[in-house]
Amino acid sequence: MASLAPASFGAALAAAHDAAGAQHYPQGTLYVVATPIGNLADITLRALHVLQLVDAVACEDTRHTQSLLRAYGIDRPGSQLLAVHQHNEAEAAQAVVARLAQGERIAYVSDAGTPGVSDPGARLAAAVRAAGQRVLPLPGASSVTTLVGAAGLVAEGGNDGNASSAFVFAGFLPSKAGERDAAVQVLSQEPRAVVLLEAPHRIENLARALATLGERRITVGRELTKQFEEIATVAAGALPDWFAADRDRTRGEFALVLHPVAVSGDGGAEGERVLRLLLAELPVKTAVKLAAEITGAPRNTLYDTALRIRDEAEQQD
Repeated sequence: MASLAPASFGAALAAAHDAAGAQHYPQGTLYVVATPIGNLADITLRALHVLQLVDAVACEDTRHTQSLLRAYGIDRPGSQLLAVHQHNEAEAAQAVVARLAQGERIAYVSDAGTPGVSDPGARLAAAVRAAGQRVLPLPGASSVTTLVGAAGLVAEGGNDGNASSAFVFAGFLPSKAGERDAAVQVLSQEPRAVVLLEAPHRIENLARALATLGERRITVGRELTKQFEEIATVAAGALPDWFAADRDRTRGEFALVLHPVAVSGDGGAEGERVLRLLLAELPVKTAVKLAAEITGAPRNTLYDTALRIRDEAEQQD
């Protein structure tokens, strides 16, 4: 993560107080706070205010979070940092619940990005909600939405940008070769875009597994928001060669987007078949949305088809 002196954020802390200080921050609440994925300037003003306001900060790594807070000019004693990570999340959650029951405000942050998305935080949020206490999310940085926004996910052969807007978040695939290959074969049957995450020491193995998908496009995001950020789109079959062409490309943290399946020449017929099945049970708008997500056919075309099918049915009545 980029290093900036605490003084750099003095104005930001003041702005955070001015912008967010008048809002209501209930006691006995867990604040799930998104933090930057690489660039410290990507913190939100509300996050800065809450990180100063709360009674304690639960976090994935207390040393990492202490450094992060100090970079913003927020200095908290170690006693106010609570370790809640993947190895102790269930047990530590009960300690957080007990403190919330006493009326404390507690923030939870993962090492980077939005907690609970491939990072710890989901079990903590579930335990707090199960105890009848409030979970309040503070949205912010996420490698998933960051790369999706830059990938340009439009299925080849489609003419409706919305038709490809749906995506599946798969996160990290299994590390064992056989299980990873099997997971890729399952993903090959998924017509929607798929978002993956990977660590540098496994990225080349993942690239070789994804190469079996041939011409299907993949957008690679490396070191997103950081100094050496790189975003490139290549055919899946060319992915191993793309990494081999420059050894620096295997460094850093990775997000990848498997683009949606290209709309084939008979996509219209398949779209209409699925649409007719859905229209028998669902309203037009819902049926069109689901048919587009299932088949990858353009949503505008499906909507026109749905109106035609409805008109045909009315004429027969």
